[in-house]
Amino acid sequence: MASSSEGEDRRAWVPLGSRPEFADVTPLPQDDGPSPVVAIAYRDDFRETMDYFRSLYSSRELSPRALLLTSLAISFNPANYTVWHFRRQVLEALDADLNDELGFTEHVAKGNAKNYQLWHHRRWVAEKLGSDAAYRELEFTRKIFCVDAKNYHAWSHRQWVLQALGGWENELDYCAQLLEEDVFNNSAWNQRYFVVTKSPFLGGLKAMRDSEVDYAIEAINSNPENESPWRYLHGLYNDENDARLNDSRVPSACLRVLKAKRNFKFALSTLLDLLCLGFKPNQEIRDTITSLRTSDSGEVGSDSDLAKSICSILGREDPMRANYWTWRSSKTSSSS
Repeated sequence: MASSSEGEDRRAWVPLGSRPEFADVTPLPQDDGPSPVVAIAYRDDFRETMDYFRSLYSSRELSPRALLLTSLAISFNPANYTVWHFRRQVLEALDADLNDELGFTEHVAKGNAKNYQLWHHRRWVAEKLGSDAAYRELEFTRKIFCVDAKNYHAWSHRQWVLQALGGWENELDYCAQLLEEDVFNNSAWNQRYFVVTKSPFLGGLKAMRDSEVDYAIEAINSNPENESPWRYLHGLYNDENDARLNDSRVPSACLRVLKAKRNFKFALSTLLDLLCLGFKPNQEIRDTITSLRTSDSGEVGSDSDLAKSICSILGREDPMRANYWTWRSSKTSSSS
């Protein structure tokens, strides 16, 4: 039933008043009051559809023709939440095949992939269908990502599907596939962290940390200018400062990037965070940072001086956040 309007072509519009199935319906015009200041110039087909919709909606007619009217109204304005809400009432009353309804929403999504009402409705349908819908929902979001890899609605829906309906088994591999295609895809990095921390099959963050740190550092080595793996690396310690300080792989990764003397902004920022947690840098790290400074920057003595030097370099390399690095520098004496 839900797909009954998919063949409707507004370019060959047949007025509802000419259709026998609506012969007994009295259209209900929109009430703009006696003297509308700026009357909206609606298209005739849109106006007629909404007039007929209001008539059935006001009488709470939950019928196949009401479902057809919601399909038509959605084709004109997919953001009309009242129409979507009424559609759900009609679907329940008719005990409609909700698998067909998934097909209808997929059809609407082709031109409205960032429509809030669409995604809310899709979730409602999937929830009604239960775990049997999990695979189809995951495939649906895959199709969306092929067009827009960072569609927030699709990612939010995918996470809900995993938690509510299942389908975790191959999700980490899917994240790896997306990052292999585009290592700068911050949405895929976010999803990977979600899977590592939420999947019932992986054992949690602590169990996955060691391998994931290696994964993040490999991505950093390839593209040190990519902020996403640096943020991912930070999140893997989840405020467990001792674990971060005791993991030599992090400062070693920073050092490799710094020695290359290019694209080192995030490496310096990570080292600054470590210093503020009490990290004691070795002489090689100190010398490498010194080599990045300008000749008139002065000598580095204490860790506090080193932190200030890092802030100074970052202020130069990251001018958009120069004020932030100045503020960080002002806090180093108390935190380093």
